[in-house]
Amino acid sequence: MVTKLTLEYDGTDFCGWARQPGERTVQEELERALRTILGEHDSDGRPLRVTVAGRTDAGVHAWAQVASYAHEAVDPVRLNGLLPADVAVLSSEPAAEGFDARRHARSRTYCYRVLARRTRSVFERRRAYWWLAKVDRGALAECASALQGTHDFTAFTPTETEHRYFLREVFHAEWVDRGELLEFWIEADTFMRHMNRVLVGTMLEVAAGQRALEQFVGLLDGAERSQAGRTAPAHGLALASVSYRD
Repeated sequence: MVTKLTLEYDGTDFCGWARQPGERTVQEELERALRTILGEHDSDGRPLRVTVAGRTDAGVHAWAQVASYAHEAVDPVRLNGLLPADVAVLSSEPAAEGFDARRHARSRTYCYRVLARRTRSVFERRRAYWWLAKVDRGALAECASALQGTHDFTAFTPTETEHRYFLREVFHAEWVDRGELLEFWIEADTFMRHMNRVLVGTMLEVAAGQRALEQFVGLLDGAERSQAGRTAPAHGLALASVSYRD
């Protein structure tokens, strides 16, 4: 018996998804609510744990995160009554036996939002990166186009990392212009820690004329982290969706 959950959360006051001693995390809040209803153990008699499609960092949001656990489905309304205001379950449904939210995901899609204007926004302060420098939208589009395909993203993740494999396949990448708001959408098989945020920080440097497009493209061949740009703030990033094979 396996259940698939789809949930959303505001990552502002969380220390990320993954359980950490003494820290407030999405996983801890969700598992606490599930155990209140279902008990301490899953259907196989093991401690009740949830598996997630994408382990988001501190401050990163999710619009449609996917998690799974070995037990019966719970009515989202009942579950949300036990969850804090900054996390909500959107759906809870039985899944195929053996379904694993992480291992069976085909791709993840993230969106990074940038507020490109001279004045700050009260309403976007927790959801978009306020960018005051010049923005060459054509340069952003060219950067996104260069990302599609398989590349070595070593330059876009911290030097001290648990990753040993740095090739990632990007299925789609684009900047969507919504006037003062710019959205960077990217879909890939998997992502590394800080990967999207370093990509955005580096692409914005290209858009501001602080580095050449050719230099950005060269980073996709496995350059060192020190050669890439700044890490954009976490609050502009959201896990938008997760795709699964039929």
